[in-house]
Parts: sequence; C-alpha cells; structure tokens
Amino acid sequence: MAKIIAVTGKGGTGKTAITCLLIRHLTRGDRIVLAVDADPDTNLPETLGCEPGKTIGDIKEYLYQERENLPPDINKESILESKIYETLEEMPRYDLLVMGRPEGSGCYCYVNNLLRGIMNKLVNNYDVLIIDAEAGLEHFSRKIFRKVDDLIVITDGSRRGLRTAERIRELVDELDTDISNIYVIANKVTDTNRESIASTAEELGLELIGMIPVDKMIIERDLAGEPLFDLPDNSAAVQEIEKIAQKLGL
Repeated sequence: MAKIIAVTGKGGTGKTAITCLLIRHLTRGDRIVLAVDADPDTNLPETLGCEPGKTIGDIKEYLYQERENLPPDINKESILESKIYETLEEMPRYDLLVMGRPEGSGCYCYVNNLLRGIMNKLVNNYDVLIIDAEAGLEHFSRKIFRKVDDLIVITDGSRRGLRTAERIRELVDELDTDISNIYVIANKVTDTNRESIASTAEELGLELIGMIPVDKMIIERDLAGEPLFDLPDNSAAVQEIEKIAQKLGL
C-alpha cells in the first residue's frame, strides 16, 4: 500500500518548491514514486523540469461534455481510466499526474465519483504518492484521494503564517478527513526569526518538523525560471529536506 503525503500551504510560502525537493529525495532510492500536481496553478512540472501535457481536468471536461453522447451501456469508468493513463507523464525516476481543473461551470460530481475509484486503484502501483495540493482542502473534502498518511503544511516565518497552519489543522478536524498526521515546515527561515518560529509553533501546539533556511540557489533558479529538481547536494534547502525526510521515515 502506497504511503500518501500531501503538501499544502498558502501562496508564496514555497509549497511547490518543497514538494519538488521531497520528490528529489524520494527518487534517490529504489521507491516507485507518483507525483501529483493538484494545485490549479500547475507549477510543479516547471520546478521538476518537465512539460505538462493533458490534465485530469481536461478528461473531466471531456466526459462532462460528452455525457449525453456516450452509449448508455458503455463502461464510462474504463474510458476515464484509459484516458488517465494517457495523461500520466513517465519520467526516468517518477511518474507525474497533473490534476488541473475543468474549464466549465457544471457539476462534475459523477465524474469525481468515477475518478475516486480509479485513483484508489492507481496508487496501488506505487510505493509513495506525493501531492502538491492547493491551498485549501478541497481535494481531501471530496475524498478523491484515499487516506492521507502525512499532511505537511508549509508556512513562512510569521506568526500569521503559523496561525494559517493552525486553521488548516482545525479545518481537517471539521471535515472529518482521513489524515493520520499533520506536520509543519517553516520555509525561508533566517537566524533572526528561528527562535520565535519554534516558540510560536510550540505555543500553538503545531508539530514543527523542519525549518528551511533562505537558499540563494533557489532564489537564483526561480528568477531564471530554472528547475529545482537538480539542485546540488550542498544546497541549504536540500540538506534540511534530508533531515525532514528522516523524521518522516522516507
């Protein structure tokens, strides 16, 4: 059974960059990894250094538009499953699935129900599934993904950012989602705010599993539009990710 890790956090915290570095770590071993970009902004492929093709959103749109034209006796789940495998990008060390979102404004509840069953079958082909989730918990509330083992909330060094992590934890409880563990990673940490981050996290009862320092290599690559997947081992962020991965048992 695949271990499922989801990474969330508000915009600007470096959520996608950290997801990319966790994928980088996972692919250094012999595990079979599925990376899922579930953020409608679709930035994960760029940080990984690959081009996205069709998305699950495109498929959902197709099935929604064609729902009246398909023969009633045709197996719509088989159609959806085959098209999902068509969108799966097979990279040398991992597979990538981009969720996207449909363009229309209709109700996709029926397609979501089909998708839920197919995703549950798909993850059985992998050792680890890692999701770059959107800022909210929409994917989890719809239960498109089954039980999530580790939900990682990315925050900046501000008290407001840590409060956001606290609200996400509260929302998880309200939605009655099947999430086993909630962890927090502080990103873009400096020597001046390191202690205050740790004390605020403790005050709020948040399990802080890592503090990633400001990394000039990431800043330079972001400005140049270059991928982060091949950052060197001496990157400060990469080194902290290795410590975090050990705590997560990865």
